[in-house]
Amino acid sequence: QVQLVESGGGLVQPGGSLRLSCAASGLTLDYYAIGWYRQAPGKQREAVSCINSKDELTYYTDAVQGRFTIARDSAKNTVYLQMNSLKPEDTGVYYCAAESTPYDCSNYVYFNYDMNYWGKGTPVTVSS
Repeated sequence: QVQLVESGGGLVQPGGSLRLSCAASGLTLDYYAIGWYRQAPGKQREAVSCINSKDELTYYTDAVQGRFTIARDSAKNTVYLQMNSLKPEDTGVYYCAAESTPYDCSNYVYFNYDMNYWGKGTPVTVSS
């Protein structure tokens, strides 16, 4: 049974940092493109970042480019999203997702495509 479990969310002041984790069981993340998505209150879910399965290339939506970093730890079968310089508009529930594809994952971010497997999300609140 495939499970993706997010953790690391919480309340942080503007300008602060958080590191989200996505731990997988039932699949080996190395063979999957991994995406991070978020859903702000009253808004549609949007893709914020992804990492390719083969070449580790990473992609970010313009809103988080330069502030967020996605990275994979193969030994721990975990993907992280380091979030720096957080803004109130980063508030939302953050989800990790996985897609079994050998292809570039950029379209998942640029066109907000959904992936196959999803976690239940971790909430992030950026507020003073």
